[in-house]
Amino acid sequence: MRKPQSVKALEELGRVQLSKSFFMREFLYSEISQIEGIPNIPDNPELAIAAGKNLCEKVLEPIQDALGRITIRSAYRSCAVNAKGAEDQNQYNCANNESNYAAHIWDMKDAAGYMGATTCIIVTSFIPYYDRTKTKDWTALAWWIHDRIDAYTEMTFFPKYAAFNIRWSENPKLSKTIYSYAENPHTRKNKGYLTKAGMDNFTGSHEQFYREFLDSINS
Repeated sequence: MRKPQSVKALEELGRVQLSKSFFMREFLYSEISQIEGIPNIPDNPELAIAAGKNLCEKVLEPIQDALGRITIRSAYRSCAVNAKGAEDQNQYNCANNESNYAAHIWDMKDAAGYMGATTCIIVTSFIPYYDRTKTKDWTALAWWIHDRIDAYTEMTFFPKYAAFNIRWSENPKLSKTIYSYAENPHTRKNKGYLTKAGMDNFTGSHEQFYREFLDSINS
């Protein structure tokens, strides 16, 4: 599949079904693209689709099946869009292109030659729990995903609605990591790793952190 050069071709790309619930079109929207007038269209649609299908089927669908509707906040970025976002860290706060290959830039493989994809999502059912807890406990959702979704490789949480980036990668050298720019309510650290390989809390069950959240949506 070639890079779309017409409205019809872009429509066809947008209609590609990545999984039972998700279509390519909802992953192509970008505020940077809109404001800066840079098309957010994959140079390699086939690679973008392959990476997106893995992200949707192995990561997003299991989350949505268990916790309800997922809202896509941002996802795919073309190299040109991401480069513009990386130009001004204060305004757009994007990492450079090399760091985003096989992450937000779905149609480029990482330095080791592996494909991957990242999207920023909001789990709608989590918002009431997150908003009513005085500490804004995003860790409940983070630990649930860590325990239940084996295919994720990275999560990065943000304060608004507990939105977070989540990544799938076929790179076997990547291990699960959870990082946050929101304060950890249990340690009072403003930002940092919740867990990664080698930390004492990496393995085992973390149900004590999300039991209350599960009870709230089940009731």
